[in-house]
Amino acid sequence: MIKNALFITAVLFIALGLWLLEECRFLIPYRALLLYKYGGTIVVFFAALFLNVFTAVYLICRKVFLKDTGRKLVHLDKQFRKESSIAGELSRYLED
Repeated sequence: MIKNALFITAVLFIALGLWLLEECRFLIPYRALLLYKYGGTIVVFFAALFLNVFTAVYLICRKVFLKDTGRKLVHLDKQFRKESSIAGELSRYLED
């Protein structure tokens, strides 16, 4: 789950970076000055933004992909306890 959220966040940040590079072409002559004077602030801002976006994506993934997990696990547990099904054979095989 964390890997998926990290991947999605990285893709979003790459897309954001490419869009910003396109939109801020007029700042190219001032690149050295901006990085020298505001580089630390920019890095801290993007680190905080990355953390917040990662947290939001992680929570959304948990909400969407782990929906009704408890109910599904109870259903699976009932199937394993039942002896007449394939799940029963599998559980006997796993006990050995």
